[in-house]
Amino acid sequence: MSLHIHNSLTRRVEPFRPIDTGHVRMYVCGVTVYDLCHVGHARMMLVFDMVQRWLRASGLAVTYVRNITDIDDKIIRRALERGQSIHGLTQEMTAQMHQDLDALGVERPTHEPRATAYVPQMLELIARLEARGLAYRAENGDVNFAVRKFPGYGKLSGKSIDELRAGERVAVAAGKGDPLDFVLWKAAKPDEPADAKWDSAFGEGRPGWHIECSAMGCALLGEHFDIHGGGLDLQFPHHENEIAQSEGATGRPFVNVWMHNGFVNVDNEKMSKSLGNFFTIRDVLARYDGETVRCLMLRTHYRSPFNFSDTHLDDARSALRRLYGALDAVPVPQAAEVDWDQPPAIAFRAAMDDDFNTPAAMAVLFDLASEVHRSRDAALAGQLKALGGVLGLLQQAPRSYLQSGGGSASGGLDVAAIEQRIQDRAAAKKARDFAAADAIRAELAAQGVELKDSPQGTTWVRA
Repeated sequence: MSLHIHNSLTRRVEPFRPIDTGHVRMYVCGVTVYDLCHVGHARMMLVFDMVQRWLRASGLAVTYVRNITDIDDKIIRRALERGQSIHGLTQEMTAQMHQDLDALGVERPTHEPRATAYVPQMLELIARLEARGLAYRAENGDVNFAVRKFPGYGKLSGKSIDELRAGERVAVAAGKGDPLDFVLWKAAKPDEPADAKWDSAFGEGRPGWHIECSAMGCALLGEHFDIHGGGLDLQFPHHENEIAQSEGATGRPFVNVWMHNGFVNVDNEKMSKSLGNFFTIRDVLARYDGETVRCLMLRTHYRSPFNFSDTHLDDARSALRRLYGALDAVPVPQAAEVDWDQPPAIAFRAAMDDDFNTPAAMAVLFDLASEVHRSRDAALAGQLKALGGVLGLLQQAPRSYLQSGGGSASGGLDVAAIEQRIQDRAAAKKARDFAAADAIRAELAAQGVELKDSPQGTTWVRA
């Protein structure tokens, strides 16, 4: 196959070849479900939804695992604050997450494991690491990974252990032999709730964050699989630690290709609660529809920093309306399929095979829309809809989309009111009161409604 992917491990774009011919096994680090998902989560989820869609469109079977972290210090604190059980909190937040992702058109993964269901597998991995001399029991009851005993540590971040050690600004935590050592099993504390503790050969406690993903990935995809993804913020230490503990336990390569999406900036500054520019997906969906958010994010290459602002959202909304406008102008058969032998599809494939270059693929869609408007060719309109579908776009009924607000979460002016004003305008024109007719057109235009007159009558779209 012709797909090339940037591999964070080798720091170059490489031809992609699945371990098993025709089948891709991919793991992506999901969300810690203690609160509503934010725009950074949306970026990551949309990126890897796009990746799995393109792999399937390329004729590959895909087993896609995206985990849920449902035990963590933040989860425990939030559950105690709210007077909830850990399970009650994580169930609630998982349901909210699914609601947000559904609005963005993010498809469910093949498997969505919850960390708490894989504690036995985590304990088995920890036991293997201890047997190999890579894990040690600390005086405080924790079990830690001995980083300096794993020769390949730092290969994903591209730094040596001494370079990483030089960056430490804190004292060695109690029970750790080295600041870089990380916890595999956390000993239970007296004030922690009962549902945050498991019995084990290492004593009562709970798993560390890093071991969770290794255990779930190996359990569902095997000890050696094709792609592991996540946000750039996870490259170090989370993914570096996953490699160390997985390869340390199995003695085998863990993952062939590591993929990381770029950070989210808000008005050119990194999104953070401390800067007051932090937005949940729910915040954004209150003002923009999910397909507009999806369109915006796909117009930036997944490895590039993503700049999020109202101006960019407004521009994406207008761009999406242009695409739907082309489909509204030329009726498209419901069963439209991509003809991969046609020039637009060939250009689209070349873009996507070049490390998932969605900006170039989106440019193909806009070129197609322009040609549809010019030629009124139904076959080209079908290509536009089908190629959009590969990216999770343009699958709504065009007229319904445009008339319902076309990117506006609120839907804008009431449809019945618009139709009534069109009738009023028609009556004014019939009475030759053209000033009144023009005033109605201007009134509607001011509210974002564009009228289109033709011999067959007047139609309208949201401008």
